[in-house]
Amino acid sequence: MGRLVHFEVHVNNMERAKKFYGEVFGWTFQDWSEYAGMPYFGAVTGDENELGINGALMQRQSVPPESNQAVNGFVCTMGVENYDVTESKIIENGGKVALPKYALPGMAWQGYYIDTEGNVIGIHQPDTNAK
Repeated sequence: MGRLVHFEVHVNNMERAKKFYGEVFGWTFQDWSEYAGMPYFGAVTGDENELGINGALMQRQSVPPESNQAVNGFVCTMGVENYDVTESKIIENGGKVALPKYALPGMAWQGYYIDTEGNVIGIHQPDTNAK
C-alpha cells in the first residue's frame, strides 16, 4: 500500500514560510527540530476528522528552484472553500501566480502559485458548475 501519509515543503526562510502557510491556509506548526536535527516544523493542516494529511516545513538543503524552472518534484494542492479569497491571501502574503484559475468542467476551479520559497503549490475549489 503506497498511500500518501506525510509531506515536506522545503523552505529557505522558516519564519517567512510559517507565516505564509499559516496566514493563507490556517496551518499551525509544532517544532520537531530536535527529532530531525535541523529546522523542521510539523504542519497541522486541518481537523483530524477531515479528509487530508499533515506534513512539515523543513530547512532546504540545496539551492531553491529557479524561476520558470519546470517542476521537478511533487506539487501539493490544497482544497479551499473559496478560490478567489484564497488567491487574494496568497498574493497578499508574498505568493505569485504560476498558472491562473481555470475550470475543470463540472468538477472544480484549479490554479497554481509560487509560494514565498519558490515552490509550486495548487489550490482547488470543488464546484460542479465550473466551466
